[in-house]
Amino acid sequence: MPHKEHLPAIPQTLLVPRRRHCRALSFHRISQTPPAMRTHYISQIGKAIYGAQYQPQSLPASSVTRIHYAFADIDSEGNVVSSDTYADLEKHYTTDSWSDNGTNAYGCVKQLYILKKQNRNTKVLLSVGGWTWSSKFSPIAADPTMRQNFASSAVQLVTDWGFDGIDIDWEFNAYIPAAEDTQNIVLLLQAVRNAFNAWSASHAPGYHFLITVASPAGPAVYSLWDIPAMDPYVDTWSLMAYDYAGAWSNATGHASNIYFDAEDMPATPYSTDQAVSAYIAAGVHPSKIVMGLPLYGRSFEGTLGLGEPFDGVGSGDDLGTGQWRFRDLPRPGATEFYDPVAKASYSYDEATQELISYDTVQSVDEKSAYLKSKGLGGAMFWEASDDKNGTESLVVAMAGQLGRLDAAQNLLNYPTSQYDNIRNGMPGS
Repeated sequence: MPHKEHLPAIPQTLLVPRRRHCRALSFHRISQTPPAMRTHYISQIGKAIYGAQYQPQSLPASSVTRIHYAFADIDSEGNVVSSDTYADLEKHYTTDSWSDNGTNAYGCVKQLYILKKQNRNTKVLLSVGGWTWSSKFSPIAADPTMRQNFASSAVQLVTDWGFDGIDIDWEFNAYIPAAEDTQNIVLLLQAVRNAFNAWSASHAPGYHFLITVASPAGPAVYSLWDIPAMDPYVDTWSLMAYDYAGAWSNATGHASNIYFDAEDMPATPYSTDQAVSAYIAAGVHPSKIVMGLPLYGRSFEGTLGLGEPFDGVGSGDDLGTGQWRFRDLPRPGATEFYDPVAKASYSYDEATQELISYDTVQSVDEKSAYLKSKGLGGAMFWEASDDKNGTESLVVAMAGQLGRLDAAQNLLNYPTSQYDNIRNGMPGS
């Protein structure tokens, strides 16, 4: 273990702020062995549930195996806590009564439980941390007491809310990591696994709660992880195979390409294939890797094309500077192109000299072929509310390519939940 002062510096090109309070979808294939997964993130605060009016009922639950509900926060004692009690537990939808007896969960938590009842192959995971709160993990994981607080409170929140596991989104490139973080993330995962196993042994014998991790695709970051030591406690490595290029880059580039382009390296500073190969080389079974796909694009202005200098990234839409929802792309006047070497799509407007990198149905088809050829577990999308509808939907395109879903059932029996309606199985829903 290197001393802190010798810890490799995180390149500025990897310091990519990610949207907070968003939640995702995942697809786990069973068209071949082992089964596959499809995961979707959905947002509770900010854009999805508030700004975009994208509610849990809008999720294509019958087409996904996992829904990641992001993000829960962490308090100063290491406890996992709700980051928005209104969205999580209090909001009343039109089907909710204001005169129920007892202590009941409403909001997204209730709606997600109902989705689970209606779609027994769909599991819901609580995502914790994210870009904004990743720095909170370090002191908590380093302290045995707070580490246990994290594990115990995570299990309590998951079982109070009727969820099926936890997604740990500890992003080392969101802050300057301590050398000890490499070891301590393993200890944190171990504590969470033990806590889930203890609850299952007492209340749901034989049920396996899931632990997933949001996994970096950049070598400078995943090299800081002890992947072989983490792997026994991780059910799925959710590879964040996006944000390869953006405002922080020196040249325009693909944001989520599969391969490098040796003849245009400035346009492909990273590659999904490189990351996948690294995790497999570290001992991760391919079926435990789920490829992440963005449902948004990253823009570059004042540029002549791929791999070229640019002059700013533009305002974007409400996702943030230089970011566009996939459902709003291509922009008026832009033409879409496909790069057959990098296996990536983009659009370019000659009049405005704006280039936007994003996935299309064509690039999703290539990614589905790639992940099947590698035996990967499936695909996930960030973030649910940004997709298009019908034949232009990237989620639909991936679902059509992956075939049947993982048939493992979710859990509906939570006898320790503090909420009467969840403890009683949501009668009448």
